Amino acid sequence: MQGPRPVVLSGPSGAGKSTLLKKLLKDYENVFGFSVSHTTRQPRPGEVNGKDYHFVTREEMKKEIDAGEFIEHAEFSGNMYGTSKGAVQAVQAQNQICVLDIDIQGVKNIKKTDLNPIYISVQPPSLDILEKRLRDRKTETEESLTKRLNAARVDLELSKEPGLFDLVIINDDLEKAYSELKEVLLE
Repeated sequence: MQGPRPVVLSGPSGAGKSTLLKKLLKDYENVFGFSVSHTTRQPRPGEVNGKDYHFVTREEMKKEIDAGEFIEHAEFSGNMYGTSKGAVQAVQAQNQICVLDIDIQGVKNIKKTDLNPIYISVQPPSLDILEKRLRDRKTETEESLTKRLNAARVDLELSKEPGLFDLVIINDDLEKAYSELKEVLLE
């Protein structure tokens, strides 16, 4: 992969990755570009195919994974998610720094590739606050909320592994978290 060093943002659902990413892409639209992931889940209200995700069938995604077209992929809550080589190359072709929003399984998979990104973990101040954020979204059933919270516990435990992340941001104050993110990226 040619071009500037990509950035991997990871952390549990509800930690604030998407919010931080939207601010970054708005403030530095010509510098950073978002790698649009693939998923087999259904779009949420307001999500746009090709912008928020590439929404595909399980069959399509399996076929591309088998063909070696994905840098990383994982299954979560019965749906597949992944980052295609094409999605990263599309950003790099615009001469932008590619930002990837990836779960902890994906981080471990990318460590095995030659992508060599900067790894950043965005974490909630506590699981209680994370639960409140997820409930406030009103997009989760009790079952999916429980799955997300359990995944978050595992994610936060696994993220303690020494050397896994270059930076850990505790998102208890959005502006402070955004400053920390900008500081490391603008270097």
